[in-house]
Amino acid sequence: MKIAVAIRWVDKDKIKLGWISQRYFLSATWPVLNCRNVSFFIVSPLPKQREFASIHQFSIVNSQFLFLPSMALSTVLPNFLQHQSLTLNSICKSRGRKQSNLARNASGIGVSSPPATQTTSIPGKPEADVVVIGSGIGGLCCAGLLSRYQQDVLVLESHDLPGGAAHSFEIKGYKFDSGPSLFSGFQSRGPQANPLAQVLDALGESIPCANYDSWMVYIPEGEFLSRIGPTEFFKDLEKYASLDAVREWKKLLDTILPLSAAAMALPPLSIRSDLGVLSTVAARYVPSLVKSFAQMGPQGALGATKLLRPFSEIIDSLELKDPFIRNWIDLLSFLLAGVKSNGILSAEMIYMFAEWYKPGCTLEYPLLGSGAIVDALVRGIQKFGGRISLRSHVENIVVQNGRAVGVKLRSGQFIRAQKAVVSNASMWDTLNLLPKEVIPKSYQDRIKMTPQCESFMHLHLGFEAKGIREDLGIHHIVVNDWDRGVDADQNVVLISVPSALSPDLAPPGKHILHAYTPGTEPFELWEGLDRRSAEYKELKTKRSEVMWRAVERALGSGFDREKCEVKLVGTPLTHQRFLRRNRGTYGPAIEAGKGNFPGHPTPIPQLYCCGDSTFPGIGVPAVAASGAIVANSLVSVSQHSQLLDAVGI
Repeated sequence: MKIAVAIRWVDKDKIKLGWISQRYFLSATWPVLNCRNVSFFIVSPLPKQREFASIHQFSIVNSQFLFLPSMALSTVLPNFLQHQSLTLNSICKSRGRKQSNLARNASGIGVSSPPATQTTSIPGKPEADVVVIGSGIGGLCCAGLLSRYQQDVLVLESHDLPGGAAHSFEIKGYKFDSGPSLFSGFQSRGPQANPLAQVLDALGESIPCANYDSWMVYIPEGEFLSRIGPTEFFKDLEKYASLDAVREWKKLLDTILPLSAAAMALPPLSIRSDLGVLSTVAARYVPSLVKSFAQMGPQGALGATKLLRPFSEIIDSLELKDPFIRNWIDLLSFLLAGVKSNGILSAEMIYMFAEWYKPGCTLEYPLLGSGAIVDALVRGIQKFGGRISLRSHVENIVVQNGRAVGVKLRSGQFIRAQKAVVSNASMWDTLNLLPKEVIPKSYQDRIKMTPQCESFMHLHLGFEAKGIREDLGIHHIVVNDWDRGVDADQNVVLISVPSALSPDLAPPGKHILHAYTPGTEPFELWEGLDRRSAEYKELKTKRSEVMWRAVERALGSGFDREKCEVKLVGTPLTHQRFLRRNRGTYGPAIEAGKGNFPGHPTPIPQLYCCGDSTFPGIGVPAVAASGAIVANSLVSVSQHSQLLDAVGI
């Protein structure tokens, strides 16, 4: 079937999109963002053409390209094309790259060793096509896909364990997660899968998981077992809120669930940050995307225009006023992205609602903890010939003739990057790795002025299971005071007890527990303190008390803090030291409608960034997507397309 997609100006705020096939023509007009001086162009994915879709009459003058309907992008894609600078040169470069065939192959952070003080020998030669700084989820996903693309990849990790904020560690037989513990979508496949699941699928790796569908909630109104799914939450609302809350929740679901087809339409693995995206995205997915908009009807298509706006705008347009509903939505928003509903993209929330409130939905937890995710990614890297070097601390990024050509390790050793350097460090920490004289002042100023989320308090415990109820469940959320807001410090505590689902993570008859305040602990309280001082220890005791009380509330009278065999308290300084996070931050605090996450290219040629400081932002699915986007952008469209075919998306 011959398909043509045309985009042209209609007026200063809108463009016209037409889709032509042998059978019918559809046309719609949609608002756009950050798109100016765009002339008419056509993309024609025809058989036996070059690896790129042909582009006719295409020009962008001093602008940022936005392919519509980008508002249909999911939680990991909400504004990718809105702020990616694309040039025709990138197409020309990727056309000239060597092609290859791809066949599908079957945070108590810091209790591991501290940052490396010396560098171990690098496996193999001290050079690679691509050098990746840091082994967080984003860096490992990037390195894994590049290895799959038959690029020579070397990952340099400062610590003695890979994984960054997602690493696991063991003490006295207790196997702890240092960071995330709420996962879903590992078992899904195809275009709508979790981005991390898509990467693992591309690497031929899988993760055994336990499934569950609920978590305990402790709020000022009471406590209840909150179940995901389309109907169960209505019962909780009727009991703890009001019939008005039930009606408003139904009104919300009826409005946003039909938009989920648009919000989940484009697979994260198809995205790249050059004009090749016209082939890997437009040629593959625009027909079904436009069809989904047509099926929504005018009202649905109009609603889809809000996907790149704050979710609070949808709430306000529906006139949702019940305090419980608005508080609950703020809580979900904060857990998902570190901001309330007035700061989160609607696309992110709609994606989450589609995942958590559809029939038959479940959450998943890796049976061997979050470390199993890291192990699977490392296996995938090594399976395809990639290398990872631990205790290899990067001192600075080497720039010659204006281009990133490699890195210098603390030992003084130079590691050459033939094609690119990819930093999985935060935007602030990456800036500190660069010679100041090579960084444009505008770029420095933008990073320095980007607001930061606060840091964390962590509590890791190992204790006897005797006396603890058997139906404990893995997740518990404690909100002390709605009036203070879910983003107030010491107000919300998240608790994870992975051994409730995966007993092998603890010695027989024991439990492991991780409690934390989610990105709400002010760094200013800790800045400048000596970690060995009495003042520091006193502050740890004081600021961890809110977590102890939350744990005691969740576990009941059978729990005794004095009998814990393992007690670890982590602070913002722990976060800063072991994860090398500037000010121990959770990541950029960029609110929807008030700013964009930076893209992956930098002003320095051959230097790219991935992770939670880049689009699409904070969270495991987002950082996995960011790593995939960078990897895709460093290979030809032909290689990228072959991978999409191989994994069935």
